Amino acid sequence: MRLTVAAVGRLKAGPERLLAEGYRDRAAKAGRAIAFRGLEVVEIEESRSRDAARRRVEESIAIATLVPEGAALAVLDARGESLASKAFAETLRRWRDDGRADAMFVIGGPDGIAPNLRDQADLILSFGSQTWPHQLVRIMLLEQLYRAITILAGHPYHRE
Repeated sequence: MRLTVAAVGRLKAGPERLLAEGYRDRAAKAGRAIAFRGLEVVEIEESRSRDAARRRVEESIAIATLVPEGAALAVLDARGESLASKAFAETLRRWRDDGRADAMFVIGGPDGIAPNLRDQADLILSFGSQTWPHQLVRIMLLEQLYRAITILAGHPYHRE
């Protein structure tokens, strides 16, 4: 299964980008042995519309055009479900074992995701009720993807 993170906005050069790239690389390498074919990060340009609702729609349309047919879709949203790392790993395993060729994880812009895209999601995932900067959410998601892959591979990275 191919993994993709679609994120509205760009990470500038610096420690956040290096950390995100480090987790992405580690996840991609570790995943090969257990039928995960890479991990791509796609950055979506933020809408320049003055209206928040319009920005959500424009950004969500840009994201929707990237979702492969039949892909498992996960949207990050503070109102979503908070999963323990093992439960998150189990979700990835189930998608992979069900024959899903792709899984896409979406990090919306500052105004969020349009309801029609959110409604299509197989999983609405939350990293808690606190507000997080998008840069940190991207790093946390990439780390959790790496952690899930190591759990599925039986690697000792995850400890309880």
